[in-house]
Amino acid sequence: MPAFKTLDDLSDISGKRVLVRVDLNVPVSDGKVTDATRIERVAPTILELSKKGAKVILLAHFGRPKDGPSPDLSLSLIAPAVEQVLGHKVASASDCIGPAAAEAVGRMKDGDILLLENTRFHKGEEKNDPAFTKALAENGDIYVNDAFSAAHRAHASTEGLAHHLPAYAGRTMQAELEALEKGLGQPARPVVAIVGGAKVSTKIDLLMNLVKKVDALVIGGGMANTFIAARGTDVGKSLCEHDLAATAKQIMIEAASAGCAIVLPEDGVVAREFKAGAANEVVDINAIPSDAMVLDVGPKSVAAVNDWISKAHTLVWNGPLGAFEIEPFDKATVAAAKHAAERTKEGKLISVAGGGDTVSALNHAGVAEDFTYISTAGGAFLEWMEGKELPGVAVLEKNA
Repeated sequence: MPAFKTLDDLSDISGKRVLVRVDLNVPVSDGKVTDATRIERVAPTILELSKKGAKVILLAHFGRPKDGPSPDLSLSLIAPAVEQVLGHKVASASDCIGPAAAEAVGRMKDGDILLLENTRFHKGEEKNDPAFTKALAENGDIYVNDAFSAAHRAHASTEGLAHHLPAYAGRTMQAELEALEKGLGQPARPVVAIVGGAKVSTKIDLLMNLVKKVDALVIGGGMANTFIAARGTDVGKSLCEHDLAATAKQIMIEAASAGCAIVLPEDGVVAREFKAGAANEVVDINAIPSDAMVLDVGPKSVAAVNDWISKAHTLVWNGPLGAFEIEPFDKATVAAAKHAAERTKEGKLISVAGGGDTVSALNHAGVAEDFTYISTAGGAFLEWMEGKELPGVAVLEKNA
């Protein structure tokens, strides 16, 4: 496990100003937060620091401001939800640097929590501008990064600050990195990866990296059609990137060279229209009607996937097996998810999953709580799976 400092390495922080980078980029409708999951994830770090007497100063971005401050993207919209989740008073500042931030920090007492304004209101944030980073650092004595979901960005508040202040990983960052290490870093073998979703084009780097690291790669969703077509099979009207046939073949060659089994559907659930309750049938994957489209994998394929899950000691999952959003094309994803959850509960499987559609699918299957770890990080989780260095993580390791 790459070394990095955690809150366990922090002692006697009473009265210290701790800048905590968190992810508060949550969905808002009519001025109210509609999903507080990301706030709930960072609550343990914030409350632990507060209870130890630190002056906890939260840094976060919200949305993608184009021309400086915007009322619609102010973190003041998020502050009430943060207070509610924490069960603790949270003060706000009208800026994240300069006099407004300094005055708000100056008013803090030990244990207080302060939310500074959207860091992206300043162009220096995304540019990782040294002057802006220095201005942020002036309000802190210690830096804690608890935003793994933003760790793939080399921004001032996610990477730059670690060069100015003693840097530590928060509890969410720590949990994420430890779970990911179990998933692909130093995993218990055999390792099986399930990768689904619509298009191969969005996951080429991911697939190329995984075939070198896992024992079996299950490919589902619309992207499986591209691989099936690359073998010369007619996939009818199914979603398929025919122009990526050569890429799919190369991935299969790389897999064979690395000793990684590629698991493709043996049968599929086909329909003539894409809608809930559409008339459908199960066909052999080599007998897809020319006027139909594959919207889910069939029972033989599910059995094969579950057989691989039964063999595995580690499972990494990104993307559904079918069009799980509409019934009955959610059956395969739900069946595999429940089997993985059961194996995990029995202590026979380490299961790590991530990606927006994956989280939604596991919640739909009612098994999200049973997986070893589910990442809400999105882009950062995907880049980690692709084997790319995450700047926000790399700088913590360098400062360990």
